[in-house]
Amino acid sequence: MKRESIKSIFFKGIMAGIMIGIGGIIYLMAENKVVGSFLFSFGLFTIIRYGFALYTGKVGYIPENKPYYILEVVVTFVGNACGTALTAGLVLLTRIGDKLHDSASAIMDTKLDDSIESRFILGIFCGLLMYLAVQNARTCRETGADTSLVFGTAIPVMIFILSGFNHSVADCFYYFAAYPTGEGALYLGIVVLGNAVGGMLVPIFKKFAFDKPEAK
Repeated sequence: MKRESIKSIFFKGIMAGIMIGIGGIIYLMAENKVVGSFLFSFGLFTIIRYGFALYTGKVGYIPENKPYYILEVVVTFVGNACGTALTAGLVLLTRIGDKLHDSASAIMDTKLDDSIESRFILGIFCGLLMYLAVQNARTCRETGADTSLVFGTAIPVMIFILSGFNHSVADCFYYFAAYPTGEGALYLGIVVLGNAVGGMLVPIFKKFAFDKPEAK
């Protein structure tokens, strides 16, 4: 099978970043955070449906792919960051921009005040949930279970949001919407690594720790 070009992955990454940005907007604007977290999952659901490229959806599959795949994951994150920056920048020019900025600033102030180990650990748990969400979606698409696809995608997203876990791409959107200063870039780097560790937990355990099923 022909390998997908870096250009294609980059632009799919931008589209995924825009979708996560839209999810972030509705979450920030929603008065009810449970409802907002459910609607946020629109972003991941759309990414999966249209085959866009999301860092937290791809990074967990590094152990199952050749080294070149790491470059694809890096390019994906760059595209995601560009997509979230574009979305945040445009929405800040609108009548909802001030409210969006204030809500994003409150979130980022809390995240930037957090300790390094807390950022990393919260990133691990989010990475694990995102891997499970994407893997749930893959399984549901193979079996044609559309209802399960919706909830298999939405529930992990709601859990990571309501638990306060750190999602590197969503945090990129909050970062650009809030225009924070100081150690923002370091914060994102730590969360990126945490998401990677969490995303690869299940594949690594499956490869090295679980018993292989016997052939029937």
